[in-house]
Parts: sequence; structure tokens; C-alpha cells
Amino acid sequence: MRHRIGGRIPPPRDLTERAEKETGLSDFGAEGFREGLKILVDSLNSEARLNALGESALTQRILLHLKQRLEIEAWYRRHPEIEDEEIRNPLFGVSLPRTGSSALSFLLASDPAVRYLRVWESSRPCPPPGMVEGPDPRRGVSASSADEQLKGGTRTPTGIDGAMECQDLMALDFRSQIFQAFAQIPRYSEWLLQADLSGTYAYHKRVLKLLQWRQPRRPWRLKAPTHLLYLDALVATYPDARFVMTHRDPGEVILSVAAVYADIAGKFSDALDHAWLGELNLRTWSEAMRRGIAFRDAGGDPRFHDIHFRAMLADPIGQVRELYAWLGEPISPAFARSMADWWQSNENAQRMPRPDATLFALDPDAVRQHFSEYRARMERWAPFGEAA
Repeated sequence: MRHRIGGRIPPPRDLTERAEKETGLSDFGAEGFREGLKILVDSLNSEARLNALGESALTQRILLHLKQRLEIEAWYRRHPEIEDEEIRNPLFGVSLPRTGSSALSFLLASDPAVRYLRVWESSRPCPPPGMVEGPDPRRGVSASSADEQLKGGTRTPTGIDGAMECQDLMALDFRSQIFQAFAQIPRYSEWLLQADLSGTYAYHKRVLKLLQWRQPRRPWRLKAPTHLLYLDALVATYPDARFVMTHRDPGEVILSVAAVYADIAGKFSDALDHAWLGELNLRTWSEAMRRGIAFRDAGGDPRFHDIHFRAMLADPIGQVRELYAWLGEPISPAFARSMADWWQSNENAQRMPRPDATLFALDPDAVRQHFSEYRARMERWAPFGEAA
């Protein structure tokens, strides 16, 4: 366990008071967020060994989420009719990270008939897009320095109107893996793995209603690998949810996601523990897959459509056509053209150098053994000749 004497992230009370002062608002809504906020701040100050940039960026980031909560609640007070919005039949991308799920989410976002979480609104959902006249001032503008580091990277395809994961919406309840991508926070990571996310998904839905309000109702396409850990809580909030699950050899996946964490957290700390990042991701994602298999075995399997990573690389548009056939929805000519254009422009963005496994203390063959049950299931769910 790593420790530092005297962290510089302000205590939770100071952060909430500052957010109130800067917005002129005082109602944060449901109080459950305070538990995660306290554990996060304690973990950042005692374990993360942040550098000056990290202390500034993470303070900004926490304040951003607190101020957005205040603004969300203010909009609901002024317009209680927002609560009447309905989120119907959402499709969630769930998977291990680094399995082609980001590319798939961008392809799905090419459909003009759907709604997705846009990069520029994910961390700043207020003001509601339906209340903005003319060009939205958030479009193309980073919400914070931490936001810039996370969303401006090169490991996944990006774009000014690109699709973003649900991490920012979950961070409003301070139960989000986004924080452990920014910093080494073992206590918070351990707590998050066991946390109850019922309130998190309730608030997630609250924000989607706000984003949808005063706009044409279209089916949501959402994505975050994190959801695989909390499927029971997710379907309690979204009982008609369906899932698309992407698959890839876990021996490649865990090393790749550990390298992504190192890329981001390494900007905010001068004392990065690569071996711990490898251990964190091996434990997190093996547990996520265990829970995902249990959910599917317990009756959830018909909710899932499966796609193999290599099948996506070989024929991305064909895979989306199969997904839409499963959904019972058409693919318009405009959608097909947009997908083809996006893939042609971003195909090379899927490639990345292979990280050094020894740096993260990860043996790909040993990692595969941790996922032996999943690898057997993958052969059935999305056969492409990789399971042994």
C-alpha cells in the first residue's frame, strides 16, 4: 500500500461548499453520493501520490461533478416535467475493455435515428441540450484538465461529436471507474468493486431524462465496460435494457487496459506502480466476467448479442447489420454510408503498440487461466477460433 503524508485535495465539506458558492445553489439531490466522495478524497490524499498537475486536475474534476449535480437538481426544480420523460429499450455496450467496444459505439452513433452520449455533454450535461439555442458552447471544449487528458488521448477514436462512455454520469454519484483511471487509489477501487450502484443507476437515468428533454425521443445507445460488474443494479433501473457484448482474448485485453491506465494516471503522478495497475485490472475484470457469466446464466442471456473483436475488424458494418437484425431495427442507407465513412477515417486508430507485459507483471498465459471459464463461453457466444 502506498502512502503520502498530507494530501492536498480539499476535504469533502470544503469541496461541496465551494461548489455551492460557485453556482449559488445548495441542493445536491439524493445524499448517497457523499459516501463515495469521502472515500475517494481520502484515498487520493493517502494513496495516490499525486503531483501538482494531479492535485489540480482531480480537484477540478471533483468540483465539476459536484457543480453539475447542483445544476441538474436546479433544472428539475424549475421543470418537474422532466421526470415524466421515459427511457425506453436502451442498448448498453458491455464487455471487457479494449475489445472494440469503443469503435462499435462510434459506429452505432452514426445512426441518425438514435441518441447517444456525446463527448462534450458527458461531463457537462447542463444546460440541457434541448434548452440551448444555436451552437452549443460546450461542443469541442474540455470541461477540465483531467477531462482533456482522458478524452484527448489517442488510444481510442475520438471526435468532436463522438460517443462517450457512461463513466461521467456515474461519477456524479462518485461511483465510477473514471477515478481509478486518473490515480492509484487502492482503497477506493476495493470499495467500488463491492459497492451498491442502485442509486448510481437511478441518477444515471435522471441525467438521461434531462438530456432527452425537449428533444425528439430516440432510442439510447450507451456503453461502459463497468456495467458488466453491476448488471443486476442496471436492469433494476432499466428493466427493458438489452446488451451488445464484444469479445477478445483476455491475455491481450488486460495488458492493453493496464497500459491505458498508465498513460492517463502517469500524467498525474510521478510514482506510478505499473505492477499494481496490472494486478488491479486483472482482479477487476476477472470479477466482472464472473458476474457477467452469472447474470447470463441466471436468465439474462436472451438480452445479449455477441460480437468477436476479430469479426469487427474483418467486417464492422456486417457485424452492425447482424446486431440490428437482432434488435429488429432497419439500417438506413444514410446510416450505412456514415458507418463506412467513419470506419475508413478511423480504422488505423484501432491499432496500438503492444505494451511490455513484464512492466505490468502480467503473463498473458497466466491471465488466460484466470479467464478459463469465460474463454470457454466466448467460444460459444462469439466463436472466432481463439478459445483453447
